[in-house]
Amino acid sequence: MSDNRLEVRKTYKLLVNGAFPRSESGRTYEVVDAEGKFIANVAQASRKDLREAVVAARAAQAKWWSQSAYNRGQVIYRLAEMAESRHNEIAEAVEICEGVKAKEARKSVSRGIDRMVWYAGWTDKIAQVFGGANPVAGPYFNFSLPVPSGVVAAIAHPTHSFEGLVDVTFGAIAAGNSVILLASTERPLPAALLGEMSAVSDFPGGVLNILTGRVEELAPVMASHEDIDGLDIGNVSSSEHVDLISSAAGSIKRVFEDSGIDEATAVRRMRTFIETSTVWHTKGQ
Repeated sequence: MSDNRLEVRKTYKLLVNGAFPRSESGRTYEVVDAEGKFIANVAQASRKDLREAVVAARAAQAKWWSQSAYNRGQVIYRLAEMAESRHNEIAEAVEICEGVKAKEARKSVSRGIDRMVWYAGWTDKIAQVFGGANPVAGPYFNFSLPVPSGVVAAIAHPTHSFEGLVDVTFGAIAAGNSVILLASTERPLPAALLGEMSAVSDFPGGVLNILTGRVEELAPVMASHEDIDGLDIGNVSSSEHVDLISSAAGSIKRVFEDSGIDEATAVRRMRTFIETSTVWHTKGQ
């Protein structure tokens, strides 16, 4: 048997409702490394794929929020465990996509996994930090309770292909939202690997949906979609912010615009996709 065989190249698909469909359009595009060498094919999502992801996210969000905060934290932590077990594979994808040295790729993946654990620890602390009892003049108790916005669409960091996408994804999920993540167009492999891990972990289908494709094609649709409640455009070029914010305003979305990946930015990102519900209750005699 000849040793001159063709390498079997992988075609990465979308993640929608816990399954891996191809784009309904049948489109794919090539991903290349920093030197322009072919790496893999990935599905190029269409507007219809986005609509399917929104339907899945909406159906999953209420169930996700109904789970205890402790349980949501355990689900995120389980995904961090799986990422740790595939650390080398993710680091290799980061190294290839970003053109960085292997050591720096491993450090970036470690920071991303550590941040996932950090978000897992936030789930049962959100109520204490962002909620509270309010003083009122009358025989009542008044409480401010944080609740999720609902369905959040997020655009992954174009450069920090794993570390950056952790922030735009898990801040909203930790707060009880479901997420539609649009992966980096040029560097989608770490997002695709994350999707593979989430589908075989404890994540309910639809809580995390991952689309690969063209940001310029799908971001405006995300901004104008009336069943998306929040939009993270921090990783979109600033020149596009005005148009996206204008479209988002038409459907009354919460919008986050910061591109930072530090902890302070992560807290602000998480807070952006939390609503406040006020509860009044009479005092017993």
